[in-house]
Amino acid sequence: MTRTVHLLAIDPQNDFCDLPADWHTRNPATAVATGPALSVAGAHADMQRLARFIGAQGRQIDQITVTLDSHQRYDVAHPGFWRAADGAAVAPFTPITAAQVRAGAFVPVDAAALPRVLAYLDALEAQGRYTLMVWPVHCEIGSWGHGIHADVLAACAVWQALRQRAVCNVFKGTNPWTEHYSAIQAEVPDADDPDTALNTRLLAQLGRADLLLIGGEASSHCVRATTEHIVQHLPRLQPGWTAERVVLLTDCMSPVGGFEAQHTAFLNAMRAQGAQLVNSSEISL
Repeated sequence: MTRTVHLLAIDPQNDFCDLPADWHTRNPATAVATGPALSVAGAHADMQRLARFIGAQGRQIDQITVTLDSHQRYDVAHPGFWRAADGAAVAPFTPITAAQVRAGAFVPVDAAALPRVLAYLDALEAQGRYTLMVWPVHCEIGSWGHGIHADVLAACAVWQALRQRAVCNVFKGTNPWTEHYSAIQAEVPDADDPDTALNTRLLAQLGRADLLLIGGEASSHCVRATTEHIVQHLPRLQPGWTAERVVLLTDCMSPVGGFEAQHTAFLNAMRAQGAQLVNSSEISL
């Protein structure tokens, strides 16, 4: 019986990679170089390993899905959305809670957004998964940082020619009112935006594979959230599916700095549920 293999590459994008200077882009009008907005230490090497894995194992990979973090500049998790009580700008990597907003420590620049923001923060915190984090503007739709790491993109191009099928791209994060770490569902789905709801179509595609390989950035956030949702929802939607089908390519992912504990807890939890943890060089399909 033929085994089907699906590779899920989560957010292998320039803005998340600690690219060397000669990989940065340059504004042709100003000649100013632009580097990654939210680089993850080790991510460049992770993506080079992922690209090599695709190149070496491409004939045995039946499907590749690439998720893309995709944001507007105006976003509840970007600095321009907020200001401090004294009117000062809010720096990246500032966590914001509902209690702080109610106390006036942080307020949305658009005062009319306050009720909606408070409802969002209350719902987010009730889940106990995340506190709102203000990130640097990253993966802005259409920008260089939104693009896929060059080696991964090239490897996917070769794979498409070899297998005569397209990569499936999944965009997440376009809604400015909710964080969307997971490719499966936004942290707080927006009832007026079906793109934030549970992505049952993607889950069905992933669930058909006998072996689901997962790599990408960052292991502390988007890889973690996506994998957790897969393991949470697929057994219900597809009876008989278990986390034993999941293979985490641990040398093709790294955590955001300061979130190493979340990375370790994620890997331990997935191992406990039956997922396999391997280096990309150790697996032969």
